[in-house]
Amino acid sequence: MASRLSSLPYFEKWLILGLILGVIAGLAATIFYVLLHLFEYLFINKFIGIAYPHPLGENGSLNFVFTPGHYFLIPVSLMIGGLISGLIVYTFAPEAEGHGTDAAIKAYHYLQGKVRWVVIPVKIIASAITIGSGGSAGREGPTAQFSSGVGSVVADLLGLPPEDRRRAVAVGIGAGIGTIFKTPIGGALLAAEILYKRDLEPEVIYPGLIASAVGYSIFGLLFGFTPVFGFYTGTFSPLRLPMYAVLGVISGLMAILYVKSFYGMTSVFKKFPIPNHLKPMIGGALAGLVMLVVPEALGTGYGWINLIEFQKFSSFYSPVLPLILLLLVLPFVKILTTSLSIGSGGSGGVFAPGLFIGAFVGADVGLAFHYLFPTVAPDIAPFVIIGMMSFFGAAGKVPLSVIVMVTEMTSSLQLLPGAMIAVAISYLVSGNYTIYRSQVPTRRDSPAHKSEYEVPIMRKLRISQCKLSDVKLSDHDTVETATRVMTDNNFLSLPVVNATGKFLGIVYLHDIIRASPSEAVSKYIVRGSPYVTLSSTLEYAWEIMAVSKSRWVAVVENGEFMGIATMESMVQAYENEMRALAKQS
Repeated sequence: MASRLSSLPYFEKWLILGLILGVIAGLAATIFYVLLHLFEYLFINKFIGIAYPHPLGENGSLNFVFTPGHYFLIPVSLMIGGLISGLIVYTFAPEAEGHGTDAAIKAYHYLQGKVRWVVIPVKIIASAITIGSGGSAGREGPTAQFSSGVGSVVADLLGLPPEDRRRAVAVGIGAGIGTIFKTPIGGALLAAEILYKRDLEPEVIYPGLIASAVGYSIFGLLFGFTPVFGFYTGTFSPLRLPMYAVLGVISGLMAILYVKSFYGMTSVFKKFPIPNHLKPMIGGALAGLVMLVVPEALGTGYGWINLIEFQKFSSFYSPVLPLILLLLVLPFVKILTTSLSIGSGGSGGVFAPGLFIGAFVGADVGLAFHYLFPTVAPDIAPFVIIGMMSFFGAAGKVPLSVIVMVTEMTSSLQLLPGAMIAVAISYLVSGNYTIYRSQVPTRRDSPAHKSEYEVPIMRKLRISQCKLSDVKLSDHDTVETATRVMTDNNFLSLPVVNATGKFLGIVYLHDIIRASPSEAVSKYIVRGSPYVTLSSTLEYAWEIMAVSKSRWVAVVENGEFMGIATMESMVQAYENEMRALAKQS
């Protein structure tokens, strides 16, 4: 079947694959959604005992009244959720930590679309616990990663080539996001746009539309087709265009703050001298302490977006802050709690917090213009909606797809002219800052498309032309031995093999530096680490080293460790080839 499918023309092949991916990604997103609400009920409604607003499209109400319940348990809930999530992720699939979308983008560009199957259940469960316990995170990141895993696994099962596996990963991203946000068109466009800062992947739009439509249909049959934030019924006024332009400038600046704060906090947690398993617990506890003052930062925050859109100010609550000050600080608080919840290694997305931040930036700007020009800006709803678009369009470098997605989520087609102005300006103001660090500028910069633009010498050379070094560790070696071998070779990591010479994975110095010298290194092996074969190109090997920031790459044939190819050996092979070419000329 695999050969027959691969031999089909593009449209026929991706019609079939789009249907398959849509069904599976739709079911996976449905399971995630159910688990998320289950853990939310257990942690927030039962354990903490507080009411939590839901958006109109998820059986929410505009008559929501906040009830404090066992308010002091908020940090405890986030600690428990962070601990469980951290233990699950770092035990079974460390690559599932954080917001997930970056890992999916990285798999597309650098790993030939390879995503381990174990990432799918780990990301679903860990993210549902993180968000359900109150962590300031969203559904997009987890959905993108486990749906990309669906694409990768399906492609492998069907025996598809690497280029099709890459496309399947991207299509999976779009199908999952289009499903869980009820945005089938926006999901398909996001799959094409999220991979790059300044470009699109046109070949995934067609299958993305099919897969998103199928997943959306499955999800809608179970949970309804009402847009997430209900139906916006306001009108568009050209007189507000200058106001939307101002909102675009502010959104662009806030997007820069979001990116810098998020990765600044991530860097801080990476330096913490404690096991990775425990870091999400610490981040959750700190975020929970902030939420004692501003409980609106709890969870995804979608319900609060609906409430501010319809100006239900009486629903908002803080034990110490007056309403106007609460509304002003909410965007900054959400940036802080998201950075703590996810930057610590917690499992959740950055899209929902981004919409929340953008909505309240828009609300604050809208309130200011309403005060100054009450007849031109009679209500803040259009500013809330356009704020979501302009903020995340800039932060995620996805201007086109976020306009379509938020329009689908709010049914606000009449606001498109203002949205386009605001998003264009925020995108320009934010420059190259992006919340998705694995994005590359354009298709030309992606390893997935290098062959279309250039054929360098290193793409012709094979690993078999390099001198391999037999530097390795046994899984029975101790941490002391590993540290000594790394020091002797000036490496920060080493490959590990078992007694029969099978490649097991890689051990990193930063993981063992505080371990007991007598411990076995087997405990610290990062399994599923990328490697090359003897027939791999030097270009591909170089890309792996660039991503892993290593001076070597493991060479494996049929599971058997052959040695390592170092940067020096590749340079030597390159120089030998250059000399041979010079003699020929």
